Parts: sequence; C-alpha cells; structure tokens
Amino acid sequence: MLLSLNHKVHVLFRREDLDMVKLEGKLVVVLDVLFATSTMVTVLAHGATAAIPALDADHARTQAEALQSGEYVLSGEFLAETIDGFASPTPLALLEHGVVGRTVIYATTNGTVALKNSSAAGHVFAGALLNATAVVRHIAAEHPERSILIVCSGSMGNPNLEDMYGAGYFVDLLAHELGEERDFSDAAIAARALFRSEASDSVLLRSRVGRMMQERGLTHEVKYAAQLSRLNVVPKLVDGVLISM
Repeated sequence: MLLSLNHKVHVLFRREDLDMVKLEGKLVVVLDVLFATSTMVTVLAHGATAAIPALDADHARTQAEALQSGEYVLSGEFLAETIDGFASPTPLALLEHGVVGRTVIYATTNGTVALKNSSAAGHVFAGALLNATAVVRHIAAEHPERSILIVCSGSMGNPNLEDMYGAGYFVDLLAHELGEERDFSDAAIAARALFRSEASDSVLLRSRVGRMMQERGLTHEVKYAAQLSRLNVVPKLVDGVLISM
C-alpha cells in the first residue's frame, strides 16, 4: 500500500522507503553525499554535458552503447569498491580523470538507484551539501507550492549520517526560503536539528563512510563534499539523464 504523505516537506532516511511512498506530483531531492550525488553535481558544474545514473555496471555499459567512444566516461562503485575498468567515483578524482564536454555514466550501489527509483515524481533533482542553496532557490522560484520529499540514499538498507545531515541542511534552507510556517514532518524537523548541531566537515569525517574513506587516504574527498553551497548547479533528472537547469 502506497502512503500519500501529507506534509509539505518530508524526509526519507533510506532509499528503500521510496517503495512505500506515492511520488506522483511531488518534487524529490535525492542525496548521496559520500559520494554519488556530490560527484554528479561536481562534474556537471565543471563541464560535463550530462550525467546518467546507472543501476549497476552492466546498465552503465548498456547506456554507453548509444554513445561514441570518447563522448563518455564510465565511473562508479559497487559496495564501495571502484568497478573494474571504470574511473574513480569520487568527485575530485573524476575531475582529474577528465569530464569536460563528455557524458558521465555513473553507477553506484545506492545513490544512482535512489535517483532511478524516484523517477515517477513530478520533478527529481540531485542534491548535495555542495549545491544545496542553488537547488533550494530554484525550487522556491519555480515550484514554491509543491510537496517536497528529500530522499537520503542510505547504505544497504541503513540510514547514513552524512545524508541525514544533508537533508537537514536542505530543510534549514527551505525554511528560510519558503517560511518557517511551512508544514515540516517530524523527520524533517529531526534532520534540521542534526544539521544545526555540528559543523559539516566534523559530521562527514566521523560518519561510517567518512571513516572508511579516511582509511583509504581520501580525507580530501570527504572534506570537499562537506563544503556548503560551493557550486551553483541544479541537476534535474529528465528522461533518465541529469542535466543542469
């Protein structure tokens, strides 16, 4: 049975919870802060023509068949390991690989799946700490009356601290842009309280994924993803492809 959420701003802490929600007519912002949405936001802000979220490696390779060699970059991970033959899925490493003028076909365990599973919504955006202000201002200008669902991708059925924190940042910005009287769900209020409790780099570095990335020598990638509203890019999912608005 699908639930029709009544609140104007709501947060889901796991992508799996999308299965219980009626998405038609809603506006969805998908978060996978470490690193899927942070990476896709970054490549679009730095010259990639589009980003195609893929469900897995095979799906990514199938998407590549429609493009010419040299027109795309395959990037992604499965269970936090870079897929064999694919470029690194972290934002700074992928920029170094080269994305300008190319389509990034990107496969991850959670974030890209959450984007695909949100596609029935009226509008779907990729969000991160990096571009939160840009996305919220676009929503306030173009869709001020829409019900907004912020989806944390989580990890293998569990909530992730960094995504919940990111959701809280979006809620905080939405409250400023749309008004404190907006109808926020309990989950949205809880996420906002988390955001207000601690600095972003501190939260991301002590999260489970953040600690794992530090062990792999990727502290700089975590600190990059922890920056608040550095990028002015609004990636929208259109026919399965993320493009900059």
